[in-house]
Amino acid sequence: MKTALITGVNGQDGSYLAEYLLNLGYKVHGIMRRWSTPILGRLSGIQDNERFCVHECDITDSGGIFSIIKETRPHEIYNLAAQSFVGHSFQNPSYTSQVDGLGVLNVLEGIRLNGLEQNTKFYQASTSELYGKVQESPQNEETVFRPRSPYAIAKLYAYWLTVNYRESYGIHASNGILFNHESPRRGREFVSQKICQGVVKCLKNGKPILLGNLDSKRDWGHARDYVEAMHKIVQYKKPLDLVIATGKTYSVRDLCILAFKYNGIDIEFTGKGMQEFAIVKNIDPFTNTVISLGDTVIEVSEKFYRPADVEQLLGDPTKAKKILNWEAKTSFEALIKEMVEACKV
Repeated sequence: MKTALITGVNGQDGSYLAEYLLNLGYKVHGIMRRWSTPILGRLSGIQDNERFCVHECDITDSGGIFSIIKETRPHEIYNLAAQSFVGHSFQNPSYTSQVDGLGVLNVLEGIRLNGLEQNTKFYQASTSELYGKVQESPQNEETVFRPRSPYAIAKLYAYWLTVNYRESYGIHASNGILFNHESPRRGREFVSQKICQGVVKCLKNGKPILLGNLDSKRDWGHARDYVEAMHKIVQYKKPLDLVIATGKTYSVRDLCILAFKYNGIDIEFTGKGMQEFAIVKNIDPFTNTVISLGDTVIEVSEKFYRPADVEQLLGDPTKAKKILNWEAKTSFEALIKEMVEACKV
């Protein structure tokens, strides 16, 4: 029986990956940050599985991380712990750097100092935000990194740490450069979930959703598909750094239109920049809502603009398909519909 250790196991990706590995017959150890009240909502379906065990430890606690690695001696480590909200990293750059940068160092050192260089494979959750001010489109494994946030800069440090430990100590250490991936388990602070939940609330209270840059475009996939890619990367015969994406891009505006559509509302955008807003164009007669035709349901607020924004991210998954035989299964439309339906419950 293989043993896997997942940091950030109670997050969106961690919970999907834990389920996936348990279904493959793994014993799974998960690390989650210490809380006065444990937050295990995303893990409700596997908490009672006898092959699943949770350890409370902050990834910035080097001693705690070393001890857990020594105790569990995992065949595979998936480092998914992070302060992953880009906007928040501008307000808390120091904390973001410690968790997303030095936290990765702690895990890699845990492998090395426990003498597991040849026994433990390591996966680092890298990010498309590394590309930042993109130099070419689509972005692939050879595209130059130009990060534009404290989050992306910390992740860049972690990316090169992973490469360095691979080259210096012979660890099977890989980076998965994952483009945006969402699900009903996504945190409320992320724009995809903010919109899907916001639409449901708007239909009930009539208050418009406040958003930032509607022109931002992202390559959005489903987290459930992407954790399979993580596993495939770790199983590959040699370590590698690989782009995981759908190869399609949509704007925040596109996401808004779909989220309202799946709630029985057609919307129409008007204006530009800070003056842009969306109004109700049509309402399905079976829709239960307090809003009416012509009501404003989306407004743009300067509050949600970032100091330095990434305008467009579009991944090229060609190498992942060729090497791993992996490609995204869930369409953008199916993803948003699933998220909207979950918000209605």
